[in-house]
Amino acid sequence: MVKLVLLRHGESIANQKNTYTGWSDVGLTAEGKAQAETAGETIASTGILFDHVHTSVLSRAIMTAYIVQDKIGQNYLPITKSWRLNERHYGALRGINKDLTRKLFGPDQVASWRRSFSAHPPLLANPSRTRRYHCYPATIIPRGESLADASQRLLPYWTAELAPRLLSGKNQLIVAHGSTLRALVKFMEDISDAGINKVEIGNAQPIVYTLDDKLTIMDKQTL
Repeated sequence: MVKLVLLRHGESIANQKNTYTGWSDVGLTAEGKAQAETAGETIASTGILFDHVHTSVLSRAIMTAYIVQDKIGQNYLPITKSWRLNERHYGALRGINKDLTRKLFGPDQVASWRRSFSAHPPLLANPSRTRRYHCYPATIIPRGESLADASQRLLPYWTAELAPRLLSGKNQLIVAHGSTLRALVKFMEDISDAGINKVEIGNAQPIVYTLDDKLTIMDKQTL
């Protein structure tokens, strides 16, 4: 048996302001840091020894990962930061208050953009490419993503980086974002396109999977 733990970052400044964030880089609030510490203590109580940590290239996830590693006493672990684990890109909605978008576009449209698998947000005309992405082809920068799009760029990371380590019996910790973790949960649990609408990943709430030697889920616990 092998363990895979998924963790969404603690409360971010954008979470606090109730704005769309996506690939925009924001830090954690004081509450978010406290949530990360609590999550780390909760994970530590399980006694799981990890072999690798995976996170996005966005500060809120990286900061959460560092806090958790310290709290579990495993800050010596190798950590991989990948754009493939970034939050879903919210396109032209970035930085806009979510309640305001409900007034502008209607609650049904906003619910579709946020929760459905295939709906795209309004796209950016000219996506920006900050320094953190200069080592990657410009083509990776999206104008906006549906959850399906985020899933397509996430799953190659599962195939190349996560599954081989898990199949070798190495426990893995992923600290990422609500949408990309929803996409991974959808894949692992074979949730339908319609069913994923009901799946929510809370801030700093560890999800522990126990997998067999074929990566079939034997147990799932939300701590």
